[in-house]
Amino acid sequence: MIDSIPRFLQGVFTFTAGGYGETVKLADALDYTVPPDKRAQLIYLRAGNSSHSMIYLAMMQNGAPMRLFPIAANGATHVPLAVVEDLEPGTDIAVFLGAPSGLTGTVVVDIGLIEI
Repeated sequence: MIDSIPRFLQGVFTFTAGGYGETVKLADALDYTVPPDKRAQLIYLRAGNSSHSMIYLAMMQNGAPMRLFPIAANGATHVPLAVVEDLEPGTDIAVFLGAPSGLTGTVVVDIGLIEI
């Protein structure tokens, strides 16, 4: 039997956006690297947006977009992922934010991963 280990990337972060097409890294606290002896899977994302405009979170895998999560103005989202792919050992994950240029706000993020 393989033991699985849950991992959570969480926090409340303020942001100043660079534009919908110019994402900015949200926070180093949301970085994750799959351990060399494990694989990981992204299980869910929950997020809330305090700003008056739609934003999106871009989950980046080794610097390339992996998933995009739009969040309505003054809204929240919960995305349980039905399509789950393995993240190989050494894969780097980071979270970026896209929104209208100059927009400021706060985003609450809760990301669940599982290491197997």
